[in-house]
Amino acid sequence: MVELKGLHTVKANGRTYYYAWRGGPAVKGAYGTPEFHASYNEAVAGRVAPDGKRFRSVVIRYRASDEYKALAESTRSKWARWLDRISDYFGDLRTAQFSRTEKIRPHVKKWRAQYAATPRTADMGMQVLSRVCSYGVDTLAAIASNPCDGIKQLYSVDRSEIIWTDDDLAALKAKSSAEIAFAVDLAAHTGLRVSDLIKLSWSHVGEHAIIMNTGKRSGRSKKVKEAVIPIHADLRALLDRIPKRATTVLTSSKKRPWTYNGLASSFRDAKAEVWPEGDDLHFHDLRGTAATKFYLADLPIREIAEILAWDEDTVDKIIRRYVGRKTAILERIRKMDSAKPRT
Repeated sequence: MVELKGLHTVKANGRTYYYAWRGGPAVKGAYGTPEFHASYNEAVAGRVAPDGKRFRSVVIRYRASDEYKALAESTRSKWARWLDRISDYFGDLRTAQFSRTEKIRPHVKKWRAQYAATPRTADMGMQVLSRVCSYGVDTLAAIASNPCDGIKQLYSVDRSEIIWTDDDLAALKAKSSAEIAFAVDLAAHTGLRVSDLIKLSWSHVGEHAIIMNTGKRSGRSKKVKEAVIPIHADLRALLDRIPKRATTVLTSSKKRPWTYNGLASSFRDAKAEVWPEGDDLHFHDLRGTAATKFYLADLPIREIAEILAWDEDTVDKIIRRYVGRKTAILERIRKMDSAKPRT
């Protein structure tokens, strides 16, 4: 066996990936085969003497940049494969061609069309290509403008009407750690964003409500919005179950306050354990779950909208879709009857 200097190994999802160097292109072929060595040698040769006039050099320089290295390792492992595809397809084109937006865009759309059968996959490829082009514009000044700007995503969905059901929550909590289960339950009961959940302190929890300044700003004044979340019985029971291990309500398994990336990464791992084939539920969708809980706790739509920083029409759509027509009608009848003056 010949020692390949600088060869970088990444293990993910039970598989081993090899890269010519840390942050470099993926090495093709089975480890130790002639194809593997040829791919490695080609990558190294390209790194030593890339043609600066070809777009491949932009890809290589982006891959070696601090910007790329700053990405999470899981992101780099996904993006590395896209960088290889981008280099293979566009690498021989002159970099100057990317400054002629009207000429290069048809090529960009043609490349994306290869993956159009899976829109989210195609959009990820476009995201990586756009980042490379932005690097060529902002850092290298080799491209006049980003030709990917203005090309709409293929995949889109109105996530305001997607919520977690009780079965979804039960399935996740059955497989996840207690710390993730607490975070998911608290989001479903409060509607707070991840950035606010990790900052939620026990000092914010009062006798009757959780009161805290959120990261959401409202109106033209851009004043910080204050969340005032009534503590109903289920929320109180949840708060009583969460151990007080720090000044923040939520902590990781290390008994320290969560970081944004730490919670997001652990949450993704838990979801992958439950739904290995993928799912369409995001942490943010727990806000829709909270909206329905607030409604069933007798909060009017106006107040729910204020708590979640949504408009009333969006909250009303969620209620009508997920609470159920019969339940919503019976609830309105109960409220109307209780408001009727007695004779």
